[in-house]
Amino acid sequence: GHPYFGATVGRYANRIAKGRFHLADKDYTLAVNNGPNHLHGGLVGFDKQVWQAEALRNKDHVGVRFTLHSPDGQEGFPGNLDVTAEYTWSNDNELAYTFEAKTDAATVLNLTNHAYWNLSGAGHGDVLRHVLQLECDKYVAVDDTLIPTGEIAKVDGTPLDFRHPHALGERIAQLPDTKGYDHCYVVDGAVGAMRSCAVMRDPSSGRVMEISTTQPGVQLYTANHLGTPWGQHGAFCLETQHYPDSPNRPKFPTTRLNPGETFSETTVVRFSVK
Repeated sequence: GHPYFGATVGRYANRIAKGRFHLADKDYTLAVNNGPNHLHGGLVGFDKQVWQAEALRNKDHVGVRFTLHSPDGQEGFPGNLDVTAEYTWSNDNELAYTFEAKTDAATVLNLTNHAYWNLSGAGHGDVLRHVLQLECDKYVAVDDTLIPTGEIAKVDGTPLDFRHPHALGERIAQLPDTKGYDHCYVVDGAVGAMRSCAVMRDPSSGRVMEISTTQPGVQLYTANHLGTPWGQHGAFCLETQHYPDSPNRPKFPTTRLNPGETFSETTVVRFSVK
């Protein structure tokens, strides 16, 4: 009943074109729940399922380890999948989340956390004055249904260029089709290695969040369709993830998971005040 507030999203975060993909000599059909496409795991994605939970605590952090079994065929995806989502909060003001998964048959997987942030505080207006810097030279070009065209385009000369700090609202009017930012960026550096991804700063409060990740991409979303009481652009999302429609794009970093392999991705969000 909410737009994925804080949710662990799967089996496939973001979009799959027309809800279809081909894998291991078979065609698979998924729910179409976002215009002509599949979005965020379908009608009953991981955000709408009950996970088992175990508290974590040591001298450096507290947290929760969530586990979920997703049976073969759930929402149209192949393979029995066992997923762990571990969230921890450290004494160094770091929120870390690690996703791991194993399967008994070839499947596709793209997991993210879908937190909405407002560094001024929830209900304290929009985020258009928040200042963003991304460690991203390129982005995933998409069509008018937000499905990749296959082109990995340069941000240079576009309103998507956050290589140097810019306010979110500075050029948002140049994106009327999406009513704001809803774009997947290619994080600089080696896929799978932990590296800097983004820095968001709120000038009014001084709050800063710095994101590092092993994931290949990050989806910037400026809550373009967020309703009351928060309002349009009342928050932002920086969803570390694989690229949309990767199962249909063999040149993208693979989202295929085979038996005997372990899916593992980690994101760390560090908070400070300056």
